[in-house]
Amino acid sequence: MPDRINWYPGHMAKTRRLLQEQLRAVDAVIELCDARAPQATRNGDLAKLTRGKTRILVLNKADLADDRETSRWLEYFRREGLEPMRFNSNGGRTKDILAKIEVASKPALDRFAARGVKKTVRFMVTGIPNVGKSTFINRLHGSAIAKASDRPGVTRSNQWVKLNPYLEILDTPGMLPPRMDDQEAARLLAYLGSIKDEIMDTEDLAMGLLMRLYAINPAAVAQRFKLQLPDDLEITPHGLLEAACKGRGWLLSGGRFDTDRAAALVLDEFRAGKIGKLTIEMCE
Repeated sequence: MPDRINWYPGHMAKTRRLLQEQLRAVDAVIELCDARAPQATRNGDLAKLTRGKTRILVLNKADLADDRETSRWLEYFRREGLEPMRFNSNGGRTKDILAKIEVASKPALDRFAARGVKKTVRFMVTGIPNVGKSTFINRLHGSAIAKASDRPGVTRSNQWVKLNPYLEILDTPGMLPPRMDDQEAARLLAYLGSIKDEIMDTEDLAMGLLMRLYAINPAAVAQRFKLQLPDDLEITPHGLLEAACKGRGWLLSGGRFDTDRAAALVLDEFRAGKIGKLTIEMCE
């Protein structure tokens, strides 16, 4: 891993300005984070910008996280005074989140109803890159109306999506904080793909991820990558990556380890949940 991870391209500053402008037009905010690293994938700058708005915190991709850890994180955020819930955008039930939206919308609806007006409630969906905002909106809408990808930085402009005649949701580009002083959190974001792989050494990134996953659940890692590690072997990042190459047959001519291919696949398989339901940020 590089000594420091920083990624704040020019469009991030533009995203922040757009978000500030649009906040005046919305009644509430749905903030998405990744259930595998709930605190690290929250942007404190977003929390400051949306202060004063009704907020729902969605721990997205919960199907890829450890259920017990997700429950601990939900309780933690409740103690912090937030309204959290777990959700899986790729197959989660929309009934629960729509019920939360209905409760959050009620004060605004009641105020306008008292004046005889049927108000269109507007929500903003926010979060850092690659937490699944567009996929989340597509689930609520019931069709692929918002452009979604497993790469950060795909949504580059705001998009209003009408869910029904009286409910609209605004899809916003992912926004990282201007500074990433917490390098441990930055590494978690890199593991999850919220920071572009191109700005880092992918091999170092994959080795760091393998070490973290092996510490959390060695059995799941050993099974996925067919590791054969002697009991007395000292576990090292290089050793784990090479063992994965050997176990999965990622080899070059002469039996050399194809670490470039291994690094890319380790990252891809973790992000897709193929190694197991793993949370990489524990709730203390």
